[in-house]
Amino acid sequence: MSAWIASYEWQVGWRYLRAGRGARHNRFINFIAGFSMLGIALGVAALIVVLSVMNGFQKEVRDRMLDVIAHVELHDVGGGTLARGGALAAAAAREPAVQGSAPFLQLQALVGTGETLRGALLRGIVPAQEANVTPLVGRLAAARDPALAALAPGTMAIVLGVELARSLGLKRGDPVAVVLPPRRSAFGEGGDNASLPRTFRFVLAGTFEAGHYEYDSAYAYVHAADAATLLDLPGPVALQLRLADPLQAPAVAARLARELGPDVVVRDWTQTNRTWFEAVALQKRMLGLILVLIVAVAAFNLVSTLVMTVTDKRADIAILRTLGASPRSIMGIFFVQGAAAGVVGTALGVTIGLAVALNIGHIVPAIERLLGTKLLPASVYFISRMPSLPLASDIVPIALASLALAFVATLYPSWRASRVQPAVELRGE
Repeated sequence: MSAWIASYEWQVGWRYLRAGRGARHNRFINFIAGFSMLGIALGVAALIVVLSVMNGFQKEVRDRMLDVIAHVELHDVGGGTLARGGALAAAAAREPAVQGSAPFLQLQALVGTGETLRGALLRGIVPAQEANVTPLVGRLAAARDPALAALAPGTMAIVLGVELARSLGLKRGDPVAVVLPPRRSAFGEGGDNASLPRTFRFVLAGTFEAGHYEYDSAYAYVHAADAATLLDLPGPVALQLRLADPLQAPAVAARLARELGPDVVVRDWTQTNRTWFEAVALQKRMLGLILVLIVAVAAFNLVSTLVMTVTDKRADIAILRTLGASPRSIMGIFFVQGAAAGVVGTALGVTIGLAVALNIGHIVPAIERLLGTKLLPASVYFISRMPSLPLASDIVPIALASLALAFVATLYPSWRASRVQPAVELRGE
């Protein structure tokens, strides 16, 4: 008997959902129900597409960052004795997650020619060892790039990011001025004996292209020995590490920090770029919340649809009650109607969302050609193409939340239908 009732409730509820013929007010109710399902579908699709693009954007930028920077950096702030004594390298060698290490120096400077100067981050590297840590340098070394080969001690050669060289109008072989801030005067800054900015002459050995605008426009490589000369140091005072899994970087950095003590500053790549990643995560959460509210509005449109349906079907409900249908059965009929609309809308939204997310790499260029504009300028967004990465960890919660909202929206109209009194409704028939 219970199986018959369940089948009966499903049949009647589904019939109410798809009925399109009849009186004009019936067609209007079905028109509103169709728009409710379409609203759910569009909201779910928009949420999937936006989160997929955010995931793809984050992964693309992260991969390009890790193509240029190390996973963990160890900076000896205790006078450089630990770095020169090999203590940093020894500690790194004891970590099983470490795949490679390389010494380096890093300093802020102005680079340029004539009166045209740009801020840049100079990294003093040992090319042969740097190739084991930085994939970008590894590719240049494997290709026997002449610019990388030119980085030798005492040559004062420099390799600029391609965007930095372009903005300065420099080409290979041109002189490059590297300007460092003045040393602190013994008489205080601004005194008569204050030092002037120090200027060094380098020669442009070539350029590199990381595919990440921030690095291509603000990074430069010199040999570690030349960088040490600029800072009046005997050699590199920092070590960078490459790990088998970059996601282990925070844990490895924490262990090394405990082992090496306060004389060594340990930073992993998530700390180096913390502001950017936190901003992206906040954006993702806020966009997700806004779009969930849009799905909620569409889902709760089902309330008005079902209330109108209940009002229209009051006589039918009264007849069903006189035939033995229980209030619970009546409630089940209208719950099925609303739930089916939610399921159809959610399934359609997931299908549309995945179709757009998986093909957005073709859709965006077509829109750009149609509008004659660039939707993703590299100077603003770091990358020049629209990435997309649909994740089940996003899609499944989206679908479940949409279904839950649709089910909740059906409760009040279904309960109201179950409260219809047969004698009252049939009195005027």
